[in-house]
Amino acid sequence: MNARPGSTGPDAANQPPPYEGRNLYEADAALCEGVAAHGAAWANDTLRAFGAVAGSADARALARAANRHDPELRTQDRDGNRLDIVEFHPSWHELMALGCGAGLHSSPWAEPRAGAQVARAAMYLLFGQLENGTQCPLTMTFASAPVLARHADALPALARHWLPRIHVRAYDRRFLPVQEKRGATIGMGMTERQGGSDVRSNRTQAQPTGTSGPGQPYRIDGEKWFFSAPMCDAFLVLAQARAGLSCFFLPRFLPDGKANAIRLRRLKDKLGNRSNASSEAEFHGATAWLLGEEGRGLPVILEMVNFTRLDCVIGSAAIMREALARAIHHARYRQAFGRVLAQHPLMKNVLADLMLESEAATALALRLAGAYDGESGGEVALRRVLTPAAKFWVCKRAAAFVQEAMEVLGGNGYVEDSELPRLYREAPLNSIWEGCGNIMCLDMLRALGREGGGAAALVNELAAAQGRDATYDGFAARLLDETSQPAPDEAGARRLAGRLVLAVQTALLLRHAPAEVGAAFCASRLQGADGRVFGAMSSAAACDTLIARALR
Repeated sequence: MNARPGSTGPDAANQPPPYEGRNLYEADAALCEGVAAHGAAWANDTLRAFGAVAGSADARALARAANRHDPELRTQDRDGNRLDIVEFHPSWHELMALGCGAGLHSSPWAEPRAGAQVARAAMYLLFGQLENGTQCPLTMTFASAPVLARHADALPALARHWLPRIHVRAYDRRFLPVQEKRGATIGMGMTERQGGSDVRSNRTQAQPTGTSGPGQPYRIDGEKWFFSAPMCDAFLVLAQARAGLSCFFLPRFLPDGKANAIRLRRLKDKLGNRSNASSEAEFHGATAWLLGEEGRGLPVILEMVNFTRLDCVIGSAAIMREALARAIHHARYRQAFGRVLAQHPLMKNVLADLMLESEAATALALRLAGAYDGESGGEVALRRVLTPAAKFWVCKRAAAFVQEAMEVLGGNGYVEDSELPRLYREAPLNSIWEGCGNIMCLDMLRALGREGGGAAALVNELAAAQGRDATYDGFAARLLDETSQPAPDEAGARRLAGRLVLAVQTALLLRHAPAEVGAAFCASRLQGADGRVFGAMSSAAACDTLIARALR
């Protein structure tokens, strides 16, 4: 006879207790210490409170429901009138309200202070352990705010109506003109069918409706193959104007209250990220306002893209952290061959190795966020080179990481109830979104090639850990010699990006983590690190200490 749910009958034997109900911040020593190391300790109380909410059973239930009930597109009402709206399960809206209430979409801009980007990154890392689909509109709103602020003089409506509603910690789901809403979200439309990442080949056309120039209205005709988060209130889009590719602000409603001529063709049927709506869109004489000069669309929108790439790194670190925590939780309770899994030497090696990868990703994400807190020349140069390199490496590592965590749970890890299949489907997205791996590596090479820029900033970053480990010193010296070469090897850019990130991660762990963490990372990552599998560390690694640190 089957045991009742929650009973202790024979069918419930040898199963770990529910993972829910823990404080995600307090359980993560690396995150707590990283927040302090990068100047955001003032946010500890807020992070601790949010960690309890994000780890609660109620919040986990919302995440499961949002991903079980896909959003639906309604192009028309019953009388055939155009609607072009997306309908979501109530759980989606509750998660969006939770994220906006935490300031994930706005806090560094609305409440600027030292360490604001680090504090927001830590909060975002906690939220990413809960649900990833809602991160898309939160990220794009966050990333759009500095771009819109920069162009508010030319387009006063941005300062009057939009920025105050972006900055407020409120989520307003209603499909209304922005003047009638409490809060607003912003999306993006860059790529088209024929071009993909090659946005200079875009065919969408923009014609001025009167006077041309910054802040002026244009007529937009064309399409977008990926129109991200179509339920947002406005979008930054690229279109071809007379002087070339340009960036435009495209709201869902016009100043007179009428709906803009945006047609949603269909929603994408995606591998993962199921809670979030990604769409194809057409513009039939839609009205949008020029941001910046004609022909300068890429520099304008890339300011937004740099922030979304930062969030790709944080989001992947969050996925890795969640997978690690669930694997360790399972291994601490599940018995096999006479003892719990976490006591078997080979399993210890796997878990400790995963712990190192996760902690290094967290450390890098917080350091990168800190570079966005600073406006000195060195910090700006560092984030130019480190953002694409980190996005390439951390996001690429996430899928293999989650797969290894699934194996810890065995067959249970392949079942939806474990949550790991959802994480596994999410893991590749951050690597693809906002520029695939090759694009990131080419951007890294360009940043390294700027005189007095990325290469010099990298030298300074790595020098801070010099003398702490001989293996690291040799690895860093060889890397810096490679980055100083006048003619970069494009074919070897992926290898270089991986080595660059490993060097920075090692430097961060040597400086800020306990000695055994930095030593184990050096020993396992800096010698023959390319193509390695998890769980192949030296038997001398302090596995028990590392695992104990991973989940408190």
